[in-house]
Amino acid sequence: MNKKIPLRQCVGCGEMKNKKELFRVVKTAEEEILLDTTGKKNGRGAYICPEVECLKKAAKNRGLERSLKAAVPKEIVDILMKEMENR
Repeated sequence: MNKKIPLRQCVGCGEMKNKKELFRVVKTAEEEILLDTTGKKNGRGAYICPEVECLKKAAKNRGLERSLKAAVPKEIVDILMKEMENR
């Protein structure tokens, strides 16, 4: 029996991809927004491809804000950008 691969939609390009390939940004119950490297933190998550283009699209269409139902601090976008450049 094949194990199902969990797919998530990128908030930038809108493509469905393997959850493990994507970055997860999470909004915790304390309304704190952070990059979830483990993929296991509690809270509302938004997924984004590890590509700078997707981050730009997500910023333009406010995909992260929409998914998390909150404003995303610039620091988080900067951290994501750095992570993407290091990949």
